[in-house]
Amino acid sequence: MTETLVKTITPRPVTPLGILVEELETTLKIAKQENISPQLAASLQKVYDLAAGIDPYLDEYTTNESPELAALAEKTATEDWSQRFDDGETVRQLEQEMLSGHIEGQTLKMFVSMTKAKRILEIGMFTGYSALAMAEALPPNGDIIACEVDDYVAEFAKKCFQASPHGRKITVKIAPALETLKELAAAGEIFDLVFIDADKKEYVDYFNLLLDTGLLAEDGFICVDNTLLQGQPYLSPEQRTANGEAIAQFNQIVAEDARVEQVILPLRDGLTIIKRK
Repeated sequence: MTETLVKTITPRPVTPLGILVEELETTLKIAKQENISPQLAASLQKVYDLAAGIDPYLDEYTTNESPELAALAEKTATEDWSQRFDDGETVRQLEQEMLSGHIEGQTLKMFVSMTKAKRILEIGMFTGYSALAMAEALPPNGDIIACEVDDYVAEFAKKCFQASPHGRKITVKIAPALETLKELAAAGEIFDLVFIDADKKEYVDYFNLLLDTGLLAEDGFICVDNTLLQGQPYLSPEQRTANGEAIAQFNQIVAEDARVEQVILPLRDGLTIIKRK
């Protein structure tokens, strides 16, 4: 019974565009109950159609995900994450919306191919969608070290990786990410591409560690997820959660850092690409 209910749950909107579409849908319903002019009704409908059509169109005309990625996404969507929590000082509720998904996964694969990366560091793995997507674009001798603090999702991901011929390229490190980064730096590890998608309040620490140590190759790139976090960074501070404030501060710090140049892409929940000057 529980499994059937979980499968019918629709993911809540967690991106600026998704939230915008939901708000526009509500506005349209209210407008239909009010005595508004036909011109205003038509304008609202056009705005809604333009916003609501973007994600489905991107999904249809972006290269399909592999069967292994599709299976991983399906398994993540049907898991009852409401029962899963971290055991650390800060309790983190896990949810299917944390999955990177088709469009972002294909974007990351494209970045790996474009940069010719051979070594990748992922800070924050969840169930492994982005890790496996990037692994699919790596050469046979390429490898990914994926940091994940939660034992349950780490094992969940590793089981999914076993179904893919590219899963062998991924090594999972189960520990707080900052600890793993310091260990990797001390061991002299160097990475061509780093993908950050972990504790938002530690983004600045990850960023500085990558630049202050030799972890990031001189011509390497950093990709950072959730840098438009539900639109909160560009809303007033009163409308931000703790994570929203952390992302706003991170974006400001990166923009003011003379060592790097960056661009924020309005992809899903915001994806920043950073490189050294």
